[in-house]
Amino acid sequence: MGSFYRRSLVAVILLSIYPVYMGARVIAAYFIGGYVNAADYPKYIIPYTPVCITIITVTALLPLAVKLCKRFAHFGLSVLGIGMFLLTETLFERVTVFDSVGFARVETWQTYLCMATPQVVSTLDFKQTIGAELAGRYSPVFKVHFYLIAILIVLAVTGVIYGFYKMVVEKKYEKKAPLIAQTISVSVFVGLCIFACFTAFYRTGEINISALSSWLMSIFFIVFGITAGAYAGGLLYGKRFVLSRLTPAIIAAATATAMYVGELMLMGGVLFKFGKGLLFDPISGMPFAIIDIFVIIITGLLTFLICVMLNRVKGKVRLKEWQ
Repeated sequence: MGSFYRRSLVAVILLSIYPVYMGARVIAAYFIGGYVNAADYPKYIIPYTPVCITIITVTALLPLAVKLCKRFAHFGLSVLGIGMFLLTETLFERVTVFDSVGFARVETWQTYLCMATPQVVSTLDFKQTIGAELAGRYSPVFKVHFYLIAILIVLAVTGVIYGFYKMVVEKKYEKKAPLIAQTISVSVFVGLCIFACFTAFYRTGEINISALSSWLMSIFFIVFGITAGAYAGGLLYGKRFVLSRLTPAIIAAATATAMYVGELMLMGGVLFKFGKGLLFDPISGMPFAIIDIFVIIITGLLTFLICVMLNRVKGKVRLKEWQ
C-alpha cells in the first residue's frame, strides 16, 4: 500500500514538473513587475498548471482522506479537487499579460491560443485584427470548455489513482478492467491536450479549417466524451444495463455536446467548419452541421460498446466464480 502510494505521488510530481515550473515563473514575474511579457508567457499555463497542482495535492492527501472519510473518500477527494482547481485557476487568471497591443488578463490572452496556433498568435496582424476584435467582445463564458476539460482531467485522474489504491489495499481486483480503461482514456486525452497546447490543432483563426485540423478536433471531441463516459462507467460498473452501459454513453455524448457549446461561446456563436458541402454546412436554424451531430453520436456509441465489453468481462468472472 505504502509503496503504491509513494510511486503514485512521485509519478504525478514528475509528470507535473513542466507546468508547475512554468506557472511558478509566471507568478514570480507578475509579483516582480506587475505583469508578464507576452514573449515570456508559456503556452497554456491555464488551466494545466492549476490542474497539476490540484492532482499533486489530492494524491498527497489520499491516505488521510481514506482514513478520515472511509467509504466517502473518493467523493471527498473529488470535491476537494474541483474546489482547489477553481481556486488556483481563479488566482492565475488575475495575472496580466503585456504585448505590443497593450495589457490583457491571462484569461483573455488565452483565447488567442484557443483560436489559432501559437505561431499565428505571435504575429502582429493577428493580434490587431482577430485579437483586437476578440478582446473587444471578450466574455468569460468562453471558459466553459476550459473548465470542462480541466475538471474532467482532475476527476478522471483522481478516480484512477483512488481506484488502484483501494484495489491494492483491499486486494479486490474486480474493477481492474474499468480502471485500465479509464487509465487509457484519460492518458490519451491528456496527450491530445498537450498536443493542442503547442499546435492548437493547426487552426489559423479562420472559421474554415484544414482537413488535418478537422480530424484532430473530431478525435479530441470523441476522446473527451469517451473519457467522461469511461469515468462514469467505472463508477457504475456492474450495475444494471441502463446504468452500467446506457448511462455512460449518454454522459459521453452530452460531454461532447458541451464541448461544442464551449466552442460556440469561444467563437461568438459559430463553429469551426470542417469542410464544404451538405455534411459541413450548418443545419438551418442551428449552428451544428451533420458532421458535428455524427461526432456526438459516434462518441456515445463507442462509449456504449466499451461499457458493454467491460461488463461482459465482469459477467464472465462471476460465472467462473459460481462454477
